[in-house]
Amino acid sequence: MKQTLTNEEYAKAREAIMINVRKVVPYALMIAVASGLYMITKVFGKIEDNTMTYFQILLSIKAFLGSWLGIRGINQKLFNINPWVFKSHFFPFTLVVIVILLSQLMYI
Repeated sequence: MKQTLTNEEYAKAREAIMINVRKVVPYALMIAVASGLYMITKVFGKIEDNTMTYFQILLSIKAFLGSWLGIRGINQKLFNINPWVFKSHFFPFTLVVIVILLSQLMYI
């Protein structure tokens, strides 16, 4: 898009797209977190011999990170509470990448 538009046209087009992204993405992430919390109740399994399996450990880490992201998103979108810590988007993006990597490691 940037190759075919002038800088002014590119800025306008990008802002037009971002308006829709800002409306849809937070709610989509909340649905993803809610479905993830539901799924953990179905997939986690039984803890036997007082030790968790490799899968359960990774799933617990994913659930914690996903819950943190969900609480942060709900506070921002529904209650207009800005985060006190980690105000940039870099940290949440990093957590999303970590969750994706953990998903890949879970089935090794």
